[in-house]
Order: sequence, then structure tokens, then C-alpha cells
Amino acid sequence: MMAKERYLKGDAAPFAKEMKRLVNSKDFSDIKFIVGDSRKQIRAHRCILASRCEVFRAMFADLNNREDSPYVMSDVDPDIFLVVLEFIYTNCVSLNTKNVYDVLACAIEYGLDELRRVCVGYLAESLSVNSCCEAMQAAVTYGQEDLQVKALAFIEKQTQIVMKTSGFQQLSPEAVRCILHSSKLTADETDILTAVKEWAVVNASVTCQPVHKVIQSVVRHVRLALLGPEELEKLEKENEMQQTIPISAIAAAWKFHALHESRPSDTQTQLRRGTTSRPSHKGLIPWDK
Repeated sequence: MMAKERYLKGDAAPFAKEMKRLVNSKDFSDIKFIVGDSRKQIRAHRCILASRCEVFRAMFADLNNREDSPYVMSDVDPDIFLVVLEFIYTNCVSLNTKNVYDVLACAIEYGLDELRRVCVGYLAESLSVNSCCEAMQAAVTYGQEDLQVKALAFIEKQTQIVMKTSGFQQLSPEAVRCILHSSKLTADETDILTAVKEWAVVNASVTCQPVHKVIQSVVRHVRLALLGPEELEKLEKENEMQQTIPISAIAAAWKFHALHESRPSDTQTQLRRGTTSRPSHKGLIPWDK
């Protein structure tokens, strides 16, 4: 009788250690890369890269490139490229807060989904007041919904502190809109509006655009209807001089106060978790209902 075959796993750590020695090694290497602005030469092994990465497989299949010609990788930093090679060779990677975003970008570009997952996991586990906005921006930029959910959940719990950080001011309009769409933010609308105004001033300076043009892309997601009548009147007077908020947005808030009609689909009248209670909120549905 034929013995039943069993699939047994050995210790992966020694294997990874031995394979790491081959990264950028001259031993048996058969391909060279010229990497980054510094044009650093990095050696590799064609069969390993092709077997682990479809992008490299397609690259090597290009018959227009002679076998002994180096491949120029000008759009990636040499240190980041070596980290990516480390993962390809060993299935392990050395990440830190300085390289993880560039490694994530390369993982997506090279179709290395497991490396992408590892980077996202590292970022999710490392979320802090000072890093959550950068993680949120990366999630939005690279379409990483799982990271976006976790970064937003952190921001929702620490909204008042996070919105005062330089990281918040560096967010793209799309990322700011993703945050403002949440009803779980733990900040009152006055604080949210102040943070958005400060964000607009910083971004207007960076993009050399007027503040009122920059803020238009996000201010409609600030729930002005949650401000009390006196607060709204004060805002309207200030806006007459600054012209930072569209008149239509303020008019819509006044319409709510006049009619006090709220539709479930109208996010402008949905209370947030951190909204301070006001008499004008009577009849509005709490954020968690």
C-alpha cells in the first residue's frame, strides 16, 4: 500500500534569512537595475522576480530589451526598491514610519497584493493623532478602503485634537470631504467650521488660489444648519467681509431654521456624535439612531 503523502512546513525564518543574502548580491545575479535619481546599480535574479511579481514577468518578457541591458527605474528611491526586493525574495519586509508610504505605493504599482496588505496593516496598527491624517490621505489616494475605514474611526474618536494638527491641514479636498461626511465626529460644528477655514487658508497659500475658491470644495459638507440662529447670524456678518462661504450654503441653513423641516437623506441636518445640543435641534434625529 502506498504511504499517504503529507505536506509539512519547515522553519521559514532560516529560509528568509538565507534568501535575504541574495538581495542586491552579485552571486548568480543575471539582471541589473539603475534606480532613482542617483542612478544606483542594484543586482537581482530574473527568475525570482518573475516568479513572484507579474509586473516584472511582463517586463522581462519584452523582447525589445536585451538580456544584458540594465532596466532603468528612475521613479523609485533605491532604498525603497531594496525594501520591495527584500519582500519579493523573503516574503518579509522591514517597515518604518518613514518608508511605509513609499513601499505601499510600490506594492500597488507592482501588483504585490500581499505586500500592500502588510503595509496597510502596519499603518492601521500605528495610527496616532499625528499619523492618522497621513494614513487617511494614503487610503484615499491609493483607494485602500480598509485603511480608510480604520483611519476614519480613529479620527472620529479624536476629532477635536486631530483637526488642530498640521496633518489635517495637509489633507486633499477629497480626504477632507470623506471626514466631514461622517456623523460620528466628536466635535461641535463650530469647531469643525474653524478647522475647515484654517485648512482652506493653508491650502490657498500652497496652491496660490483665493481662500473662497479652495473652501468651496469642502464647505458644503460642514453642517451649517446645526449652528444656532445667533451663531448663523454672526457667521453671515463675518462672511460679508471675507466671502469664504457660499451664500447658498448659508441660505440653506436659514431655510432649515425657518421651516424646521429635516429629511433623513439630508446630511446637513443630521446631528454628529460631538454636536453640542441647541434649542434649534429640537426634533432632529441623534447621530446613532
